Amino acid sequence: MKFNPAVSLEASAEIGSHRGVNHMINDSATYTFESGEDMTACFNGELEGAYLYSRHWNPTNFALSKSLAAMEGTEAAWDTGSGMAAITNTILQLCSAGDHIVSSVSSYGGTFAFMKNYLPKFNIHTDFVNITNLDSVKKAIKPNTKVIYTESITNPLLQIADIPELRRIADEHNITLVVDNTFSPLIISPKKLGAHIVVYSLTKFVNGKNDTTAGAICGDADFINSLIDLNDGSSMLLGGVLDSIRAANIHKNLFTLPIRMQQHSRNAMFLAKKFEEMGLKVNYPGLESHPQHELMKSIMNPQFGFGGMIAIDLETPERASRFMSMMQKKGVGYLAVSLGYFKTLFSNSGKSTSSEVPEDIQKEMGLSPGLVRYSVGLDFDINASFEKIKECYQAL
Repeated sequence: MKFNPAVSLEASAEIGSHRGVNHMINDSATYTFESGEDMTACFNGELEGAYLYSRHWNPTNFALSKSLAAMEGTEAAWDTGSGMAAITNTILQLCSAGDHIVSSVSSYGGTFAFMKNYLPKFNIHTDFVNITNLDSVKKAIKPNTKVIYTESITNPLLQIADIPELRRIADEHNITLVVDNTFSPLIISPKKLGAHIVVYSLTKFVNGKNDTTAGAICGDADFINSLIDLNDGSSMLLGGVLDSIRAANIHKNLFTLPIRMQQHSRNAMFLAKKFEEMGLKVNYPGLESHPQHELMKSIMNPQFGFGGMIAIDLETPERASRFMSMMQKKGVGYLAVSLGYFKTLFSNSGKSTSSEVPEDIQKEMGLSPGLVRYSVGLDFDINASFEKIKECYQAL
């Protein structure tokens, strides 16, 4: 039977302590033992069901991680304090000095900056490629390449990664394929398509409230355990732990994600079609005009739609700025970074979330200086929202 991430997620729900419908929040930083021998055994990873210290494991975080692993179809998961912590912990666990990464050039600006500017300090270097050009991926691989990194739906160009083909390339060279699925939870199941490791910014669609930062790493049990190894685990030693109160809140929000993703997708598809009818340069994977539309259809879980992210091209940052200011005043949504909120958010990617990417590389990758990225909200009357957008565009 085909994997259904929503059904798997629902099945992960458990009755909490004292028969509560929600898990109790465990806000202890440290935990007691019956004996010194038990403490030693826990330090050595030999005591089942015990908790040592909340930087290592916490019952509340563990409950969230189990549900995330169920949703992704992985053996295990680990919660972090931000999406960047998930990305950096994963990469630093996989790579050592002298190693090489092949990454999509169309990626979140923080990811690009980490690989381009930060990792070279540790003699880890990255070649950035157009991830939709599989030949360029193959040509970029070197004998010391350890990781192929991509986003399922790339930020901000909304390119679709051919995960099954990337896995085949990775297998040919004994490389780990890491996929960031932040833009497409439930819509795409990277692990089932071939990704070795799946990372998230839970801040976005998964939590849906924009009230905290958080991240997740989903993979096999051996890799997750390596992250929290007391001696050389990047998550354990770098300390990017998620607060248990926030973990509990995200866990509750997680179970409404299937319904929310369906509404985000419905609204985005409506706007994308309207934008196309207006003659705008619109980029949305659900449109037949999208260059990877057929690929998207072949890898997606169709019951959740094509996602809530749209990009339109207004050619210049000045036009984009005027347009976004008008939309905010009209009540379309907020001129703000991030995504996955119940209100529509919009930003000029080249001057915000992709500003870490130098302008010459932005131009080379096809990122227009006037690109406006929408994270379409949960609007009940999306047609009314469109009419406001249309008024703003006509007033430019």
